[in-house]
Amino acid sequence: MESRTYTTYMPSPLGQLRISGTDLGITEVKFCGDEVALDDSTGDLPACLSACVQQLQEYFAGKRQDFELNLAPAGTTFQKQVWQELQGIPHGKTTSYLAVSRAVSGEKAIRAVGAANGRNPICIVVPCHRVIGSDGSLTGYAGGLWRKEWLLRHEGALRAAIQMNLF
Repeated sequence: MESRTYTTYMPSPLGQLRISGTDLGITEVKFCGDEVALDDSTGDLPACLSACVQQLQEYFAGKRQDFELNLAPAGTTFQKQVWQELQGIPHGKTTSYLAVSRAVSGEKAIRAVGAANGRNPICIVVPCHRVIGSDGSLTGYAGGLWRKEWLLRHEGALRAAIQMNLF
């Protein structure tokens, strides 16, 4: 029996977020962009979606650094390994694609790591925004570089990353 998917929306300083999940956990946190976000949820939301909304609100208010949510992203085994590695990047810190690649499967997988990072379906909670280029450049971000920069500044990581490049 397939689990029902629920969806809700929440405003954020970076635009509307679409949050989806099942009774098993969160499957998606995405920026809606220019979409018209109508709340298509029916009935009561599962506890994991309510918890996700609350924890994201606390994060944006500067009251939360770590998320305590059941996650259930769809992806390949390799993508899930990369996303698991991303969850180990501390709030306020950044790492490079090369470092993630070395931790997951070796330097030669750097392009695959970049692709998996870009396909992360659970933005912010799985902090793909904390991965930057080895030279300190922000590089790409599926939600837009301006959002990546905002998130890193919000966490206090951007200033530290820029200072490291100066020395």
